Amino acid sequence: MQTIIDYKAMGERIRGARKAKKLSQEQLAEICSLSAAHIGHIERGTRIPSLDTVFRISQTLEISIDYIILDSLENNSVSISNLKSIIEKMSHEKQENVIAIIKALCSYDTSN
Repeated sequence: MQTIIDYKAMGERIRGARKAKKLSQEQLAEICSLSAAHIGHIERGTRIPSLDTVFRISQTLEISIDYIILDSLENNSVSISNLKSIIEKMSHEKQENVIAIIKALCSYDTSN
């Protein structure tokens, strides 16, 4: 089985995840020890990143390499990462309330 990597789509997924984390290209580049120009090229799909670079980006943005390269995860993975970032900033009490709400929503039976 041969799969062709769409580098432009890969760059768009990276850009979306970066923006969801509210990071600039410069901030992502600094964390990953890359140049902002290189991040820009990767996001536009005009440069092919090394495996090491993809790994560093995935770790920084808290997304899987599979998602970056092949979009093989559900599209909501960035949303889940966003929620995690929001919840981590809450007090313990608010975190417990959010968890209770999520559990209630998951157990809600719409057939009644």
